[in-house]
Amino acid sequence: MKARDLRDRSTEDLAELERSLANERFQGKFKNFTNRLDDTSVIRKNKRDLARVKLILTERARGIVVVSKPLDAEQKPKTRAPNPAPAEAPEKTETAKTEKKAETKEPKKGKAASPPKTAAKAHAPKAPPAAKSGGKKPAAKKSGKGD
Repeated sequence: MKARDLRDRSTEDLAELERSLANERFQGKFKNFTNRLDDTSVIRKNKRDLARVKLILTERARGIVVVSKPLDAEQKPKTRAPNPAPAEAPEKTETAKTEKKAETKEPKKGKAASPPKTAAKAHAPKAPPAAKSGGKKPAAKKSGKGD
């Protein structure tokens, strides 16, 4: 149901529709709980329709007037402005191409700053690891009351 269609109805019709939608919502939930409902999307649809009806009834009770758009305005397709033509890029010269190639051949700063590893450092003996606890805390000593 659309809100526009619901706003055309009388308040008495909306009150009756609200009662029937509330009943359908309850029945749908009950059928879903007992696994007799094939299409569970009906529950959500009924819930939203009921909310629309309640909204319109509340608007009327408060005296809020909602003006809807005419049908003709909705049916017009939206058109976009044409994209501007891209500006032409300046032609590249051969010097610009060779400069780019020279820049890419230079080594990166991070790798050039580190000194190369020597064979003596690679085969240096490792220090024995520090003693590690087994992951468990030692048990607390129990003191006897009679000692």
